[in-house]
Amino acid sequence: MKYYLIAGEASGDLHGANLMKSILKEDPQAEFRFWGGDLMQAVGGSIVKHYRDLAFMGFIEVLLNLFTILKNIKLCKQDVIEYQPDVIVFIDYPGFNLRIAQWAKEKGFRTHYYISPQIWAWKEGRIKTIKKCIDMMYVILPFEKSFYEDKHEFPVQFVGHPLIDAIADHKQILPETFKNQHNLDDRPIIAILPGSRKQEIRKMLEVMLTVVDGFPEYQFVIAGAPSQDASFYTPFIKKQGVHLVMNQTYDLLSLSNAALVTSGTATLETALFKVPEVVCYKGSYISYQIAKRVINLDYISLVNLIMDKHVVTELIQSDFNTKKLKEELTKITDSYNRAVMFLDYYDLEKKLGGKGANDKTAKLIVESIQ
Repeated sequence: MKYYLIAGEASGDLHGANLMKSILKEDPQAEFRFWGGDLMQAVGGSIVKHYRDLAFMGFIEVLLNLFTILKNIKLCKQDVIEYQPDVIVFIDYPGFNLRIAQWAKEKGFRTHYYISPQIWAWKEGRIKTIKKCIDMMYVILPFEKSFYEDKHEFPVQFVGHPLIDAIADHKQILPETFKNQHNLDDRPIIAILPGSRKQEIRKMLEVMLTVVDGFPEYQFVIAGAPSQDASFYTPFIKKQGVHLVMNQTYDLLSLSNAALVTSGTATLETALFKVPEVVCYKGSYISYQIAKRVINLDYISLVNLIMDKHVVTELIQSDFNTKKLKEELTKITDSYNRAVMFLDYYDLEKKLGGKGANDKTAKLIVESIQ
């Protein structure tokens, strides 16, 4: 069978790659063509576009890059027609994917969606498009099933969260090996995860690094995103004792004592590694003002949303500053606060449904097209 997958971000590349591996278990002759990244390429098949050329963050940024986005949509449609897949699998990335899905359904292609758009947070009106053009939706958050089925009468499959598989499959690196690789000393590590997009990293990293001098008993290590070159981070690393680790985020988290994390999938990854964290976010003024008016949520981090309570502190926009970062980082290095957070993290993992998300999804996809 021929599978066409579309992932537009680093997290989608990870989940896409693991889904492809699971599909191969069900369909050893599977052929893949995809929009994704290095991890999907490593599994096999043909890449059309790398996600580093697709990711635009915020309302204003999307408008500024509208011509490029429209050009990519046209390219994708042409490529699907030429490839004639048995199924198209959309992975998150809704702004692009739902446009393609509408067109694909009209053309008679099978449309499956892995990792639902967060329409429960904003743009709930997209449910009309989803009901019209998606044959099967696979959701990964426990509250999404009731959102779709009870509120909108649209059947979905809850398969669990694929990050549990990704983290369970991670091979633990020896602390000494990691420290020797990156010239680290024996002080405990505070990880810095500033995001994956250039504009995001620029906004976040400079502020995150302002707390370094206040914690001399720790060493700070930046997790470099696979979509960026190490040279991009060089101007930000001005303080002695700050290190950069490229493409080893899971190794870093597995050995970290605490973390400063930009809001996104990384907040959940950090929690599943049982690392106390402070969640940070700052967008452009206009994008933030628009978002504040259209997003109706009590929290922005997946950890708090899934648990439906305050588990990790969120420093958003003006609250994301040196003073508050120091205060919150001090709290999560305190043994009592850490113990409370650990208990919440274990409850979080239980809520996510255990291992097997990719295998369950792959089996359902393959069965539906055979």
